[in-house]
Order: sequence, then C-alpha cells, then structure tokens
Amino acid sequence: MNHIKKLFRYILRYSKYIDFPLLLAYLALCLIGLTMVYSASMVAATRGTLTGGIPVSGTYFYMRQLAYVIFGFIIVFFIAYVMDVRIIQNRNVQLGMMGIILLLLFATLVLGVEINGSKSWLDLRFMNLQASELLKIAIILYVPYIIDRKKIQIQRDPMVIITPIIFVGFMIGLVLLQKDVGQTLLIAAIFFCIIVYSGIGVKNLLKIAMYSILGLITVVIFIVIFRVNILPAYLTARFSALENPFNYESGIGYHLANSLLAIGNGGLFGRGLGNSVMKLGYLPEPHTDFIFAVICEELGFVGALIVLGLIYYIVYRAFDLASRTTSYFYKLVCVGIASYIGIQAFVNLGGVSGLIPLTGVPLPFISFGGSSMISLSIAMGLLLMIGKQIKYDEAKQHYYEKYHHQ
Repeated sequence: MNHIKKLFRYILRYSKYIDFPLLLAYLALCLIGLTMVYSASMVAATRGTLTGGIPVSGTYFYMRQLAYVIFGFIIVFFIAYVMDVRIIQNRNVQLGMMGIILLLLFATLVLGVEINGSKSWLDLRFMNLQASELLKIAIILYVPYIIDRKKIQIQRDPMVIITPIIFVGFMIGLVLLQKDVGQTLLIAAIFFCIIVYSGIGVKNLLKIAMYSILGLITVVIFIVIFRVNILPAYLTARFSALENPFNYESGIGYHLANSLLAIGNGGLFGRGLGNSVMKLGYLPEPHTDFIFAVICEELGFVGALIVLGLIYYIVYRAFDLASRTTSYFYKLVCVGIASYIGIQAFVNLGGVSGLIPLTGVPLPFISFGGSSMISLSIAMGLLLMIGKQIKYDEAKQHYYEKYHHQ
C-alpha cells in the first residue's frame, strides 16, 4: 500500500513537468486514426476482402485497433510518468535491447510470415509483430548513447564509432533481406539524421560515408553471388506507374490512380464520415497504406489539414526540445524521434499522392497496425519523458539562479 501511495505522490509531483499539449496531440491522432480505421474497414471486413475472403464483423479491425491504442497509451503513461530517464542510458539495458532486436530480426527471416511480398512479420497468434518497427526505437536510443559516450574521441577520430555503425548497418541489412524496402529506407534515414545532427563534422561524415559505401558494395556483391532478389516485383512496377498512373489505370497504376481520385473527390469539407466510395474495393488497403486518401475523401482538405497539423506539431515539439536541452543524449534522441515520425509521415503521404513510389509504410498514429502503434507509442513516451526531464532541469536551474543571486 505504501508503494502505491509513493507512486501516486511521484506522479502528482512530476505531472507539472509533462508536456500536455504534446500528449493531447498524440491522443487526438490516435482517436482520429481509430475512427478512420473503422470507417475505412467496416464494409470491406463484412465482405471479407481484407481477411482472405472470410467475412468478419464490421468492427473487426476497429476492435483490434482499439486494443492497440489502449495498450499504446499504457506504454506512453508508463514511460512518461513511471520510468526513470537514466534507465535508457544504462549500458546493460542498451546491449540487452540491441540483442533482443537482433534475435527478432533473425527469427523473422527464418520463421516470418510473408505479406504483400515482404517477409517482415512474426505470427504471435494475437498479433503479427514487425521487428523492424522496434528496430527504429533501438536505433533512436542506441546511436545517441554511443555518440554521447564517445563524443570527445569522435571529434578527434570518427573511426571510434565505426564498429557500432557497422553493427547498425548490419541490422538494417537484415530488414532489407526481408524485402521490406520502405522500412529499410526509413530506418536508414532516421540513422542518417541522428548522425548529421550530432555535429560530427563534414570530414568525419565523409569518412563514415566511405565505410558505409564499402559496406553497401559488400551487400551488393552478396546479392549478386547468391542471386538474392531484394526488390519485390510489385515495387519495381510502381516506379513505372509513378510518372502518370492514369496511363496504367487498368494495371500497375490502378491503386495510385484511385488514391488520387479519392483525394480529389473530397474537396474542401469531404463527402462526410463513412461516405467514401473509393474504399469500397477500389483501394487495396484502405485502413493501412491508403487511409489518408480515405481521410481526404470523407473529411476533405480541412480534415487532412488537421491530421497534418497534429503530426507537424509533434515533430516541431521534438525539435524544440532538442534545441532547449544541454544534454547531448537527450538532444539526439529527440531528433531521432522527430525524424522517425516526420519522415514516415512524408513517405506515406508522398506514396498515396504520387510524389514518390508506394512503399507500404503506415501513416503515424492513424493507420491500422499493432507493431506500428507500439513503436510510435514508445517513441512518444520517450519524448514525453525526456521533455519532462528537460523541464525539471530548467526549473531546477531557474531556482538555483534565483536564490544564488540573492
């Protein structure tokens, strides 16, 4: 009983340091996503088009997403309110985390389930776990940890972190072997953003890039020797349809053409919630990859702008926190989270709007998916926890300066 009382006192004491606007933005996006998953999937679920031809309840995907959202909020609450920020800076925690992710990636290659041409999921019965989603979090924590520990040596010799970089590159390569090109590029982009923001310097970055290119050449040689087909056939076809999908409307450009029609049909205020036409068999994954097209059709430009505004606010706050802290580790973790959410949103939106090829990357907090929601919730929990610590450090510094000058 005393432990429970101490926990509540701790929560009340540190609640004033929680970034509530950031928390509300997260909750708003999850609720919008929950609503749109139901709207986008209810008809297709009853027809069985999203469940291998087996008709299910119209609330099938909604109820599963609701469970993911609730579990995600529990994760956010636990990390933001209960976890001590020093835990993620513990060497054993870092090594254990990377070891577990490495095992999951190998297990996926051996035992994974192939969906849409990519062998990226582990069937846990109650959900399909995507280890690459957890790898994003691992890199966001591990790379800043290594750079922070060795930042003085890195300025003199960037090669002191070449071993961790090769290790991270190897793990990204395992994702590529799953034929999940979208996730591979996204994880590599997160890694690159952290390295660039770390301030290692142009010359040092060029040296690291040289080693990375050598690693890439090694992977290419491996692919050529063993004739590993990395790019799924559907992805190479999407490059052909990108220039003008309406020229291939009856073939490889069918999905993108319908996505553009859905976006255009929404107008300013949309057709109304639940009234999308393109979700009725014209969009292949209306509750996941193409959910933004459904949002545009049902809620219009205004609804789409609200979603984009909320995502932008989270990314902005992450960069803002990075600029305020004096901790090198906190700074890089915030940048990693901002890059994760921002780049993933760009890749999804760029795909459904024809700006870049479709890669199957979900829209953050909106698309259906357990692994994605868990990964994003961990990221938000970390951001809130670090933001809480930054505010606490600022308040303590202000208190010290106030009474030190008296």
